[in-house]
Amino acid sequence: MVNKNPGSETWELTKRSHQLWKMLAETIRDQGMDPFQVLGWKKTGSLLVGRTPGDSVVLRNRVRQLSEAGLRAEYLFSNELLSKEPAVFVGSDGGAAFAPDDCQLDAWRTVSYIEKVNRNFALEGRYAEFYHEPVTGLVRSTNTGEVEAVQTSNNTLYGKAIVVAAGCWSRSLMHDLVRGSNVKLDVLVKPRKGHLLVIENFNSLQLNHGLMEVGYVDHQNAILTSEQDDHSQTLAVSMTATMDTMGNLILGSSRQFVGFSTEVDDAIILHILKRAGDFFPKLKELSLTDFSKNGKVRVGLRPYMPDGKPVIGRVPGLSNLFLATGHEGQGLTTALGTAEMVVDMVLGNPTHVDNSPFAAQGRCC
Repeated sequence: MVNKNPGSETWELTKRSHQLWKMLAETIRDQGMDPFQVLGWKKTGSLLVGRTPGDSVVLRNRVRQLSEAGLRAEYLFSNELLSKEPAVFVGSDGGAAFAPDDCQLDAWRTVSYIEKVNRNFALEGRYAEFYHEPVTGLVRSTNTGEVEAVQTSNNTLYGKAIVVAAGCWSRSLMHDLVRGSNVKLDVLVKPRKGHLLVIENFNSLQLNHGLMEVGYVDHQNAILTSEQDDHSQTLAVSMTATMDTMGNLILGSSRQFVGFSTEVDDAIILHILKRAGDFFPKLKELSLTDFSKNGKVRVGLRPYMPDGKPVIGRVPGLSNLFLATGHEGQGLTTALGTAEMVVDMVLGNPTHVDNSPFAAQGRCC
């Protein structure tokens, strides 16, 4: 929550999701399991760090905003920050906003757990998987025109509601699904590429919290390129750092618009390492050659919406077809709140969070 803006339209969804993740972890603990082993769940707290007097002003304002919104938050001077994270360097002018109740989890472990639990409902006929079976179209009622089913390459799947949650592929999928109908909808989501570095066995640097630099809040900072970029795209690199459940160091992160390309770019790896080295001096000894021996690169495509908000809700003109996409870098954070919101809308229940800011109407032309 430390990098979230209490005044934004996504704040309540983010806060609700944070509550639901904590409730899930507590449920798992009540069932006699360890949330760390099951989800990679740990309460580490988060640090939003800055190095300049200007950064410190922003961080103090963030602490005030979070506190006024009811969250525990405190400003740390550079010496206080050093006591919590000995490896980080921000200089005498720097500081941090600290949110002690922030937690982290492992996405892969979490997805694996949710999938395993879902499969328990398969014998009751309440759950089924159709992986590697592409959707080819919608089946609509000849009487009402409403969507009755999804047609895949091998099956016709009937249900009370259909949810399109295809990330940055949602735009092209929806275009194909409504082709030939009177529904005019263009879901403006597009891919925003990102790199994360995973450094194994780097014992000279250990972290106690999740960290990110203050520039990450606006998804910009630091390094603007590139003269070689044919599309004159802007690359933004901001420092993020944490330790995963295996003790690996995870460094990020980059953001750029290059279509659906998922190729690893060595120049971006160098940018991330250099930016991280500005905050963690011990990383300056790590060369690209050293990284290639002990590191891995994760490349992904974030589903970006131009107005910075996900699209969650009914497709205008098709009351039982729903969208849940466009979360960009907040998909994991807001996953449970999004799921709860969609379920409430499908069942006709009041939503826990106002869903109007996320409606497709007026945003997807």
